[in-house]
Amino acid sequence: MPDTAIFETIDPRTLRDCCGRFATGVTVVTTRTPEGDHGTTVSAFMSVSLEPPLISISLDRRSKMLGKLRKSCRFAVNILSQNMRSHAMHFAGRPDDTLTNLFQDRDGLPTLRGAAAILVADVVRHVEAGDHVILLGHVRHLDRDPTAEPLLYHGGQFGSLAIHP
Repeated sequence: MPDTAIFETIDPRTLRDCCGRFATGVTVVTTRTPEGDHGTTVSAFMSVSLEPPLISISLDRRSKMLGKLRKSCRFAVNILSQNMRSHAMHFAGRPDDTLTNLFQDRDGLPTLRGAAAILVADVVRHVEAGDHVILLGHVRHLDRDPTAEPLLYHGGQFGSLAIHP
């Protein structure tokens, strides 16, 4: 049995800064409820299994989006292209009124035009994990732009790939 006293000594800000050293892609998770279409920027996305096709996202248990996903039981992960920084900020709570006509319908869900890739999934499981909830999704539809370069996030900054020959 692990010594839980050591877990209490980890400062949350230090943990966040340490994990921020890991470069990730940037996604916007979208869903549809009777109240309308919704989206939020999420960096905690992962491929879980190829057979069956499973993905996961992690959301703060206080997030508005978590309630919407519990209601809809479906979500789309929109992997952002490097030219979509303004989309990432918009869906992270910094609205940009210049962004218009953002969504197109894919398999009954709103998805972002211009995304590098899109995965539409049905929620198959919720896992309570500290201050977050992990949602496991079964992929039902996917699409990708093989020429799109991804938007990256590292150390609190957006970036792009440097291709080395």
